[in-house]
Amino acid sequence: MEWRASHILVKDKALAQNILGRLKKGGNFNALAKEFSTCPSKSKGGDLGWFGPGKMVPQFEKTVIKLSHGKISGIVQTQFGYHIIKKTGQRG
Repeated sequence: MEWRASHILVKDKALAQNILGRLKKGGNFNALAKEFSTCPSKSKGGDLGWFGPGKMVPQFEKTVIKLSHGKISGIVQTQFGYHIIKKTGQRG
């Protein structure tokens, strides 16, 4: 099984909560990723491409597996900061 996801990564939980609020009001995920994310993937709207089991940190991977296609997660904390994740694909 492989998954595809985009994310917005920030260091500050309050900022993550603000961004999540904007998304819930119809904000554009790609635009918000380009504006706020600290990950190099921000240039691609947060797109991380396809990945298989064990390629992402456990909290991130578990969240992606549980999400329905096209859905956005709540705030997920990892050692990298605070993520908002959007599942964009699943195959295999």
